[in-house]
Amino acid sequence: MARSLRIQFENAYYHLTCRGNARQGIFAGDRDRAAFLSILKQSQEIYQVEVLAYVLMENHFHLLVKTPLGNLQEFMRHFNISYTSYFNRRNKKTGHLYQGRYKSFLIDADNYLQEVSRYIHLNPIRVRAKSDLTLPEKEKYLRGYRWSSLGGYLEPRGRADFLKADEVLSEFGGDTRRGRKGYERFVKEGIEKGVESPLGSGKGHGIVGEQDFVERVREMFERKGVRSREVPGLRKVVLAVEPKRILEVISKVIRMDSGKLMGRWVRKGGRKGERGLVMEMLYRYGGMNQREIGELMEVDYSTVSVGRKRFREALEEDRRLGGIARRVEAILAEE
Repeated sequence: MARSLRIQFENAYYHLTCRGNARQGIFAGDRDRAAFLSILKQSQEIYQVEVLAYVLMENHFHLLVKTPLGNLQEFMRHFNISYTSYFNRRNKKTGHLYQGRYKSFLIDADNYLQEVSRYIHLNPIRVRAKSDLTLPEKEKYLRGYRWSSLGGYLEPRGRADFLKADEVLSEFGGDTRRGRKGYERFVKEGIEKGVESPLGSGKGHGIVGEQDFVERVREMFERKGVRSREVPGLRKVVLAVEPKRILEVISKVIRMDSGKLMGRWVRKGGRKGERGLVMEMLYRYGGMNQREIGELMEVDYSTVSVGRKRFREALEEDRRLGGIARRVEAILAEE
């Protein structure tokens, strides 16, 4: 079954996370962590994304972001590829850094923004190695944790210049001494009570919010002509473009019959990059995983993985292929 694509619209809020491949570390040291934040800043500037909170752990990270332009996928694709390229080059590695695609939860900001920010900031003490610390020790550890936005919430002088804390702090009195103290008490309360992750309510459908928020999201896309589907036990908004439509668009752009596009010619190579283009568009816009793409194209999972990787590499050098990909994406983005 095809999974849903990212739910994207202007001024949406998201919790985002990525884990290292096979749960391996994604930082070899503090130099990598500093580079990660630098690349995060560059990416948010390019795509005009607002970073509301972050934490860097050993083998994963968490972000809370707002997308004024409704361009989550573009932002995360640029950010993850840029950091992976840096990490592999710096540490003489090859291959995938992250375990699959990033995970995202659409956040009902009116009801869950502060809770999600607190969950992110509590992550450094949620690991098993810190479970035996006393409450004062946990509080001190969090205050001194360098690779989190919490320090910038409590003291503006220590705030990363790309961090936007005022929206979360508005619930506590704004970005003022009183507001920052209020947020500090909120975090301390979370330490004392051991609050559960607010993301649990979004498992299975990717929306963390009250029912009226879920319905507003559904109605928003139904007004745009996007069909919603019922999944047993869940209310789920599905934004995948049908694979048949994706193939039609690619066929039109490259001027090739759709039957030939999916036939032996393209499976055995075709013109440079076009097999990878089919795989990548099915992955990005068809809501399909690599196994499903392999079944559709009559190849195995590893062939899809290699094909997509070679396609992304070819985009950096092949202007013709890049132009084709942009035309295809421009059409699919309007679907």
